[in-house]
Amino acid sequence: QVQLVESGGGLVQAGGSLRLSCAASGHPFRSYVMGWFRQAPGKEREFVAAISTSGGSTNYADSVKGRFTISRDNAKNTVYLQMNSLKPENTAVYYCAAKAIPVGSWPPPDWDYWGQGTQVTVSS
Repeated sequence: QVQLVESGGGLVQAGGSLRLSCAASGHPFRSYVMGWFRQAPGKEREFVAAISTSGGSTNYADSVKGRFTISRDNAKNTVYLQMNSLKPENTAVYYCAAKAIPVGSWPPPDWDYWGQGTQVTVSS
C-alpha cells in the first residue's frame, strides 16, 4: 500500500542543521497524513511532527517548536523534516510514518505505516 524510506540522517555538531527526507511509494500519497517520530536509546518513541494531506496544517511536539519544520511535496511523494539548532538530546533514530485519512484526531493517535528509521547523532 505504502512504503516509506527515510534518508538524510548523520552526524552533526550542536547548533547545526539537518534535513531528513521520507520518500513514499504507493498511491494516492495525498490521501495520507505524514509524520515524524524519534526514539533515543532507553526511551520511548515520541511524536515529533505531523502534516496534513495538503500540507496546510502542521503539528509539533513542544520540544521542537521553532526549530523543526515539517513539509511535503506531493508531486514528489516526499515529506521532509528540517531540523535547525540541533541539541545533543535530539540524538535518536528518526522514523517517518503515514496515516490514511480520515484520522480520529490531530495529530493522529495511531499510524498505519512506518519507515525503517534514520540515525541522527548530535555531538556536543
